[in-house]
Amino acid sequence: MSLALKLDWCSFQAAKYAVENWHYSQSMPAGKLTKIGVWEHGKFIGCVLFGRGANHTLGKPYGLTQLECCELVRIALTKHDAPVTQIVSIAIKMLRKFSPGLKLIVSFADTAQDHHGGIYQGGNWIYIGQTTPAAEYLVNGNRMHGRTMRNTYVTHVGKDFIQVVKGSPKHRYAMPLDQSTKERVTKLSQSYPKRSKQATSATSTKAGVQRSPERSNDLSNER
Repeated sequence: MSLALKLDWCSFQAAKYAVENWHYSQSMPAGKLTKIGVWEHGKFIGCVLFGRGANHTLGKPYGLTQLECCELVRIALTKHDAPVTQIVSIAIKMLRKFSPGLKLIVSFADTAQDHHGGIYQGGNWIYIGQTTPAAEYLVNGNRMHGRTMRNTYVTHVGKDFIQVVKGSPKHRYAMPLDQSTKERVTKLSQSYPKRSKQATSATSTKAGVQRSPERSNDLSNER
């Protein structure tokens, strides 16, 4: 790791600041989180957060328990020099040491934000298709997942600052952490989606088979 780049555990307050200022959602995900801070040249530039996600059956489609699967729930970075794929790769190595029983990481790219998952393609994650849209909420104008809304406000009923909106499909990516899980997940793999108006040669034709070209640093808000 370059001396200019450092990843280490960070506080909830530091992670919250990064998410609210440098992530498009501006909201912390609900539930217990593993919080990894990112520093460059001694300056805090953001965080990578892992959690159980909004779906209590996240690992079920892959034959895994809730303790064997987690979600990469936020990548919140301000201006930085290191590629996002490098930052995420280091964060995953830290997570694996911290949680040796973990077998799979899942993450999502929001089509409503015109995200196609360039970070994950650059990191050679496996693409396994789009999710089915679910209802979401606008809280004071900011989009929020149902679980996060309920953990924060219990219900939207009687709260005029919360609006129910139609959710958008999300691109689903997976990073297996052992060989048997990789074999199961690879069977579900699909071709990488492309960014709108992106040249067809910009991504590989099969997820998890050929690494995509390195993505530029402007993709740090894709998660």
